[in-house]
Amino acid sequence: MHPNMQWASGEPPVSASSCCCTTMSSSTPSTANGTDSKNYKGDRSPCVPSRVLHVRKVPIEVSEAEVVSLGVPFGKVTNLLMLKGKNQAFIEMASEEAAITMVNYYTTATPHVRNQPVYIQYSNHRELKTDNLPNQGRAQAALQAVNAVHSGNMGLSGTATASDGGMMPGQSPVLRIIVENLYYPVSLEVLHQIFSKFGTVLKIITFTKNNQFQALLQYADPMNAHHAKMALDGQNIYNGCCTLRVEFSKLTSLNVKYNNDKSRDFTRLDLPSGDGQPTMDPTMQTAFGAPGIISSPYPGAAGFAPAIGFPQAVWSGLSMQAMPGALGPLTIPSSAMTGRMTIHGMTPTTIHSVLLVSNLNPDSISPHELFILFGVYGDVHRVKILFNKKENALIQMADATQAQLAMSHLNGQRLYGKVIRVTISKHQTVQLPREGQEDQGLTKDFSGSPLHRFKKPGSKNFQNIFPPSATLHLSNIPPSTTDDFLKDLFASSGYTVKAFKFFQKDRKMALIQLGSVEEAIQALIVLHNHDLGENHHLRVSFSKSTI
Repeated sequence: MHPNMQWASGEPPVSASSCCCTTMSSSTPSTANGTDSKNYKGDRSPCVPSRVLHVRKVPIEVSEAEVVSLGVPFGKVTNLLMLKGKNQAFIEMASEEAAITMVNYYTTATPHVRNQPVYIQYSNHRELKTDNLPNQGRAQAALQAVNAVHSGNMGLSGTATASDGGMMPGQSPVLRIIVENLYYPVSLEVLHQIFSKFGTVLKIITFTKNNQFQALLQYADPMNAHHAKMALDGQNIYNGCCTLRVEFSKLTSLNVKYNNDKSRDFTRLDLPSGDGQPTMDPTMQTAFGAPGIISSPYPGAAGFAPAIGFPQAVWSGLSMQAMPGALGPLTIPSSAMTGRMTIHGMTPTTIHSVLLVSNLNPDSISPHELFILFGVYGDVHRVKILFNKKENALIQMADATQAQLAMSHLNGQRLYGKVIRVTISKHQTVQLPREGQEDQGLTKDFSGSPLHRFKKPGSKNFQNIFPPSATLHLSNIPPSTTDDFLKDLFASSGYTVKAFKFFQKDRKMALIQLGSVEEAIQALIVLHNHDLGENHHLRVSFSKSTI
């Protein structure tokens, strides 16, 4: 190390003895002067966090930009010191909070650089001062380049090129992924398993746009995103279907609000599930559409992928070992021709039309109420509340597409004070009770109900399917009905009416905004098909609009 290097707190560190391990405690570290540095030798006791982090076991060929990229997803990196001869580096973050988030994340998910694990811990030093050191030009160029990419400024310093590990203009750590030919469902977990082969995945958001299932995925390092794009664009997840289209996103960072089946921030395990609230902030929603699962992902009424006629999926010849940042090969079973999934260790879910709904409120729910709610997303044929486990129910939809649609919109919603879980059941049908069998009215057949919304081919109802929202769309209103009458109808049923508006061009329709999404769900269940007189029954749906 250069003798003129200045440290904010005294003598320079020359080994891991000047660093604290990743375990946090309330003890206070000593000042790093010459005497205290001797006391730290070999001492692995925990110390308080610092915004200076020590990186160990750094491969000698690693560039400055690659080391900086370890810290960028967690906040601005303000300084860097490379000790290549010792296979070490020091990263200074802009804030201690960013450093804590980074250490906590990498403690549970070991980062890999050039296919080698590296280890990150708090330094005993509070600040890096490298002003008088030679050979810091590359480090400063890398800091400017990577921070510029992260902040959206794509003008990179000329000293940071692709050949020495810098990022080319336009490259982002965020990929936009479109899945075409979606014969089988592709979940957030499936994407995580595939893309983790190329580096540390920090965040994923799934959503629907233009009737396509899409995702945004953020890596810790833009180089990982580059390698994943080069290897995966145009490849099939499953044999002959679920084709990946991968491109760089214009975004340089994702803001995930909830951890659930539609979005995940792997750096923030403390995030709430959101109970069905949108996973993106409004600006991202505007750009990419509402989060969710594609509404009609499966061709054919049964929703099964054909098992013959597909060529061998291109995964079969793809080895990840040669890719920098990859974590291992994707091995392909020789049975891929049979139509099974072509990534080892994963199996496509066979889609049935029966849903399993759990965590219901057994004191409040009935088969009819489940019929009305799930009927927003498809025609419900049968409902069975389980006799011995009344917080669970089986719901048979008209087909697998409608089942998937209901699951994607209603899983995680709050119903009668309970957050319900909706999954595809292993059952293919809901059995009616045998004659004379005690059932307590818990099983109902609705296959002949006049209230089905989707029986007519080409019905406009197919175009007006939206997630649960606090604003409800009301239709089939008699001409003589006033706004006060409708507001009183909802208020007298126990709901908070925040706003109401008739459609200007058609007073048969109106919007009503209630106090919460949960209230709106309950109001839809109770007041859909309510008799308004004059041979008119109120139709209630969720609205995409607000008042």
